[in-house]
Amino acid sequence: MRRLANIYWLGTKELRSLGHDLVLLGLIVYTFSFAVYSQAQGISQELRNASVAIADEDRSPLSRGIAQALLPPYFKPPQAVAVGDIDRLMDLARYTFVIDIPPNFQKDVVAGRRPAIQVNVDATAMMQAGIGAGYIEQIAGAEVARFVGRADATEEPPVDLVVRVAFNPNLASPWFTSIMAIINNVTMLAIILAGAAVIREREHGTMDHLLVMPLSPFEIAMAKVWANGMVIAVAVALSLLVVVRGILGVPITGSIPLFMAGVMLYLFFATAIGIFLGTVARSMPQLGLLFMLVALPMNMLSGGNTPLESMPPWLQVVMQASPSTHFVSFAEAILYRGAGIEVIWPQFLAVAVIGGLFLTLALFRFRKVASAAVT
Repeated sequence: MRRLANIYWLGTKELRSLGHDLVLLGLIVYTFSFAVYSQAQGISQELRNASVAIADEDRSPLSRGIAQALLPPYFKPPQAVAVGDIDRLMDLARYTFVIDIPPNFQKDVVAGRRPAIQVNVDATAMMQAGIGAGYIEQIAGAEVARFVGRADATEEPPVDLVVRVAFNPNLASPWFTSIMAIINNVTMLAIILAGAAVIREREHGTMDHLLVMPLSPFEIAMAKVWANGMVIAVAVALSLLVVVRGILGVPITGSIPLFMAGVMLYLFFATAIGIFLGTVARSMPQLGLLFMLVALPMNMLSGGNTPLESMPPWLQVVMQASPSTHFVSFAEAILYRGAGIEVIWPQFLAVAVIGGLFLTLALFRFRKVASAAVT
């Protein structure tokens, strides 16, 4: 009980120290409010308002029908351009798509000669390029089929393909990016706050004061873990309820308490990384450099930005040793698909085991550094 009391009161000291650090407080507020909102609204994975031009060399009803079928909100109104200006306009990045409809296009379609339409795509706009090229192909194909009367044929196709989009029926990117922003920010803030707490003690000279008191390095480290973890957990809950569900209007399908339980479990691992890096770094700039080497690859390869299945097989195996991968997995399962503990308990167990091992390593490193400081 005395050890628990020491951890509690040391944790309150951490909270008071954090309360006087206006820079870190501002970072916490910004990270879980404006940063989440701007990432959700500013990064779009849908085709919207793509600039398109048409070089219509046929000037037939069919070519005009294709141009008129490029409708908002996917495309801006098509602009007519000359064939000789296509390369220059593409070099100037005036248009993402330039469609060249050749002469006698309608005549060749009616004669069954299967003419080709050239679609020039500016692939520097990767998201729009990939999706938009497919949309243009579908639109042109539908217009050609409608023109020759195939769309109105009475014969039923042998296979009826029905696509059902689960969990995000409108394919709205804010539903994904807002949650992923919170998940990535948990790792970032946990490492920065825990590491900054260790460095702050060293820079202010209070670490020596703590070590001469009847306190063990374990108590000092665990106080930093629970205090900084509690701050981040509260910020996550407020961001999820106020920013994501309130302002952005993203529906939360699963249990928020179950998700918060997973967040607090994961925070033991993330804050342990911060303490470990805090014992290695000698200043905040060094901590920032170590953060970029450790936290950024973990976030990028955890499955939150790129599906794990798209990575090389050997990298998939390596990332299974990172709790961030399992954290993203059960967070998506809970918040998007409404999964319960009976589904995500393997991920919970993996985070607990791997996080416990790394917390032990961080405490051992902290005890070693503290013992060296005393001697």
